[in-house]
Amino acid sequence: MILTDTRTSRRGRRRRPILRVLIVVVLLALAFVLGVAFSRALDEAPEPGDVVTTVRTLTPLPQQPPARTVTVTVTQP
Repeated sequence: MILTDTRTSRRGRRRRPILRVLIVVVLLALAFVLGVAFSRALDEAPEPGDVVTTVRTLTPLPQQPPARTVTVTVTQP
């Protein structure tokens, strides 16, 4: 008959579920913090401003007189 220490085997079994629960809690807390950070980053993003229209008046460039003038006469529509 093999004798085993029941105290050490029970401790080993209890630590693993507690460790798993602790890891799950830490991961959930990390996901929550990342979600809050992401939502704050979206909330603080600069909003597009109003449309700004700039009006400029262009002065025409000087033009040379045409070298030749052509007149076209149409007799039938």
